[in-house]
Amino acid sequence: MVVVYNVVDYLEKTSKKYKHKIAVIEEEKTITYEKLNQNSKIVGSFIGNHYFNEPIIIFMEKGIDALISFWGTIYAGCFYTLVNPELPEQRILQIKEKIHSPMVITNGEYYEKALSFFPDLKVKKIEELTTGKVHPSILKKSYQNHIDTDPLYVNFTSGSTGEPKGVVISHRSVIDFIDIFTKLFSFQSSDIIANQAPFDFDVSVKDIFSSFKVGATLVIVPKKYFSNPAYLLDYICKNNVTTLTWAVSALCLITTFHGLEYKVPTTVTKVLFSGEVMPINHLRQWMEKLPQANFVNLYGPTEITCNCLYHIVDRSKVYEKIPIGKPFPNERVILLDEKNQKIKKPNKIGEICVGGTSLGLGYYHNWKQTNNHFVQNPINDYYQEFLYRTGDLGYYDEEGNILFHGRKDFQIKYLGHRIELEEIEKAMMDIPKVIRSCCVFDEEKSKLYGFYIGDILKKDLHLKLKEILPVYMIPTKLIQMDSFPMTKNGKIDRKELQKRSKGVGKCYSMNT
Repeated sequence: MVVVYNVVDYLEKTSKKYKHKIAVIEEEKTITYEKLNQNSKIVGSFIGNHYFNEPIIIFMEKGIDALISFWGTIYAGCFYTLVNPELPEQRILQIKEKIHSPMVITNGEYYEKALSFFPDLKVKKIEELTTGKVHPSILKKSYQNHIDTDPLYVNFTSGSTGEPKGVVISHRSVIDFIDIFTKLFSFQSSDIIANQAPFDFDVSVKDIFSSFKVGATLVIVPKKYFSNPAYLLDYICKNNVTTLTWAVSALCLITTFHGLEYKVPTTVTKVLFSGEVMPINHLRQWMEKLPQANFVNLYGPTEITCNCLYHIVDRSKVYEKIPIGKPFPNERVILLDEKNQKIKKPNKIGEICVGGTSLGLGYYHNWKQTNNHFVQNPINDYYQEFLYRTGDLGYYDEEGNILFHGRKDFQIKYLGHRIELEEIEKAMMDIPKVIRSCCVFDEEKSKLYGFYIGDILKKDLHLKLKEILPVYMIPTKLIQMDSFPMTKNGKIDRKELQKRSKGVGKCYSMNT
């Protein structure tokens, strides 16, 4: 058995075994494993001549060029963070301030924009970098100086302080997870994996590294197709896709608009979903149309490297609620009650806490948040054992499966993203004429409501929010109020606002 310490070993092995095989398809553009590996080494040689174990910003949309940039960064012994050029200016600048990167890789399309955002950094076009040469001595030095706990990537998530948090994930964590993940769900070189998730969202980690681990073909689905289910299904069928590792919202997009009545992707044999609670009726439609496919519910925060729990859907069962399941091999998942005692009995609700080799290294340049969330296991007084407290609540069923039971605090899962409601509230409060704000989430309807007090029209507030927040963080509905309901303790009564968002409870003066 060959022990892997660096994920470049995946690409090295696969590119030798499948030289001329198509590694990635991006609409009409393709690249072989050999060519992708060669270009990655060229980029890695340039970066490695200047930096080691430094964060490199990849400033472009997902695609073949982004993958070459990722692998080039890895060959250099550095770690990457993808910054989507479509993010609001404030968000991009916040990430720049956090990551302290010396270099940006972009492409011709976003070069000028990159220069405007990163005038003090080295900005290079991927088109120019790939015209260079491979320098084996530079790559060898980077490889020899690497250890498996070095960072591989930093993905930024929403933060409760109003600033994004960068989750740092190491090579060892990804290797540990991907080796188990691909074996458990029988990923093969014959698989054609359709990538749905953006490359700055950790669902894509499963697509990217599973593909390169086993020598599969990765099909990058353009974002524009997710606004047209017919085009989306045509693209999946045209490429004979076998595997969908998608967010629940993406699968539901197709069933919501009756896409499976138009065309069924009959080559699909694996459907793995995560990010939100899967509605039973939507899952049933997929299962009826793909009677030979395996369906798996996945659960896990970015901080545990993609997932820590899984449940293979049993076609012989009638589900009222789909379990998030049992732990992956080599991952520890426990439920803790309010007294930090381990829950063992069924139907008792506790916080989901996770640990193991796949646990992240913490939040980049953010010790306070790291120490708040990556904590010593409270039931272990004998040696250091870190757990990540997810803030999610769950309970065991009679078979030992964990079922999801909502959020402990005000962090939510919305459109497949983890979002801190406080960050949206802070963004609203930063807008002139907004006096107070409060956000609530209707999990049943998957709708986000933004309540506010202030002299600003809803349409104007919506436009302002689009300038500073990603689209998925903008409330579904903005509701203007004269005053907020208050609890006896003098706090905003969020439960009352939840009722009001559903059209029940006391009626307060508001403009809807």
